[in-house]
Parts: sequence; C-alpha cells; structure tokens
Amino acid sequence: MADIKIAGVMRAGAYSPNHIGNDAAIFNAAADHLRKRGCEVTVYSEEQFQNSEIREEVILNMCREQESIRKLISLEEEGRLVINSGYGIENCTRERMTRMLLGNDIPYPESLIVNTNEDVRPELERAGFGPCWIKRGDFHAMHKEDVSYCRHIEEAQEVLHEYFYRGIGRAVINRHLVGDLVKFYGVSGQPFFHWFYPFDEGHSKYGYEVVNGKSHGFSFDLDGLKAMCQKASDIMDVKIYGGDCIVDADGTVRIIDFNDWPSFAPCRAEGSLAIAKCVLKSIKDWKKR
Repeated sequence: MADIKIAGVMRAGAYSPNHIGNDAAIFNAAADHLRKRGCEVTVYSEEQFQNSEIREEVILNMCREQESIRKLISLEEEGRLVINSGYGIENCTRERMTRMLLGNDIPYPESLIVNTNEDVRPELERAGFGPCWIKRGDFHAMHKEDVSYCRHIEEAQEVLHEYFYRGIGRAVINRHLVGDLVKFYGVSGQPFFHWFYPFDEGHSKYGYEVVNGKSHGFSFDLDGLKAMCQKASDIMDVKIYGGDCIVDADGTVRIIDFNDWPSFAPCRAEGSLAIAKCVLKSIKDWKKR
C-alpha cells in the first residue's frame, strides 16, 4: 500500500459537541494504523480541505460542514474513493435518516416529519403520541436544543415553535420508546462491534440518557442488532458508524439514531484498527473497478 496517498479530513470543532478531543483521537489513531501499513496520510482541517486542491485519490473524512460535504460529493463524482461518502453523511441528517430507515423496514420509532410553523397537536393526538422527541430535520445536531424531549403534546408544540424562531424549517418527531438505551459502534464489513449502556457508564453528549435512566439489562439478540446495523450501513452508505437503540422488555430492538463516524471513545483501540482495515479493503476493491 506504499503508493496509496490518503487525504485525511478532520471534523470542525463546532460539529463535535462535547467530543472534540475524542473525535480527534479516533481519527488520528485510524490514520496512524494506515501509516503503519504503508499509506501516506496527509491530514487537513475542514477549512483547509475546503480551500485546497485535493490531489489524493482517497479521502478519509469526518466532515460535517455543508461546504465540505458538497466538495466530497464532487470528488466522489470524479471517481475518488471517499469514506464516509458525502452522500452517506447527508443521509445521516434526521429527515433523510428517518425516511430511509422506515422505508427499508429497519425497526425505528413511529415518526412524523413536519414543518416547524405548523400546529401539529391534532396530528399528534390522532397518532396517540404522548412523550416524544423533536429533532431538527435539516442537519446534524450541533447544540443541545437540536434534540428535545417533550413530556406531552403541548410541550411539543412549544418546542416546535422555538425551532421555527431559530430558523429551523423542518423537524422529525419520534414517539418516545420505553426501555434500555443502548449505544453502539460499528465498521461495515468488519467483525468489530461494540455496544454498552451509556447511562450506566456516564457516557453522554447532551445528558438525555437520564430520560430512559438506568438499564434493566433486558436481553436481546446481539447478532440481530449487528445485522440490523450492517443493513442500515449499506442502505445509508456509511461505512464507519455509530448510533443508539432502545431495547424494550420483550427484547425488541429499534434504532433511534444512526451517525456517520462517532467518537468510538470507549473502544478507540479496537475501533481505529477496524476502521483502518475497512479503508484498506475498500481501496483494494476500488482499485479492481
């Protein structure tokens, strides 16, 4: 792999809420594994990536800024190998993710996709919603307020109006699911898969783990969860992924969030090695085309 030149693009700090150090650490660890295997990895910030002529044929990135994503898509259209794909990163925005997971029969909460200037109370009442989650539909969460837990319909309407006044035009409303909150990390095509209970281990981004509270340890089909995540990875075109799911008392598992390249903080050593192996395999397959 000595002839492989890779552009590594870090994530801008604004898109790593409470995880700037962890995001940088997993990225650098994966880059180091690739260097040990003979690849030349040049690291760029998102700003440098946006303003530079990228000559490398392979782009490994944690991008989130819209200008960066547009450039990734353009490079991919030129025939470069981009991991994660710019298309995949866009697919992880809430509205697209919701439509894709539900449209492909991946277990996911009952959801409504709405304009934030609407009165959604009648629709929520007809659907029998009580506690629910409102999430900005147009982009990745950057602030705690981009994901809001609502105890009842009236509160949901108030939060939706706040989104409108913040300039967020679309939102996804998920029915709240009762059960164990499980966080997972995975890499497409690799045996690596890590899961844990974030509330029990004090792992948090916005503190919402407290809503579901301490886990009960409900049993579930781990192989089934892995297969579900691999299917989501394929559908959404995201090779390096993580997310959250709810396990209810009878073992039913439903994904509630699916992200492109999260922090891998509890499993950085294993995760970074799996990422490097995935990149090398992807390069090998790409060269055969």
